[in-house]
Amino acid sequence: MTGGRRAAERRGRRAEWAAAVLLTLKGYAVLAMRYKASGGEIDIVARRGRRLAFVEVKARQTRTAALEAVDARTRRRVEAAARAYIAARPGFAEYNQAYDIILAAGARLVHIRNAWREGD
Repeated sequence: MTGGRRAAERRGRRAEWAAAVLLTLKGYAVLAMRYKASGGEIDIVARRGRRLAFVEVKARQTRTAALEAVDARTRRRVEAAARAYIAARPGFAEYNQAYDIILAAGARLVHIRNAWREGD
């Protein structure tokens, strides 16, 4: 791994940690971080009441760049992992499932609830 790639990986992990703290402060219980399943990965799985959020965290120089990084391929990867997460935990099947994004630009985090619907 190159130095630039290592730095980006560290920045991403810090952003995920900060996002988990933000979600906790907003009343969510963080159920999983960096959940990996066949065909995908979810940065954070969090629950608040009957809402189960599958959260993609993107750290970039600007919010616009971070948002643009959540492309169709990324969404499909998160959706595949979410299906696997629910299949392994059928008790969550009746929860309101949502796909959220947390954008990390500099020291600022922006939580976008219901950022997309499965298959968008």
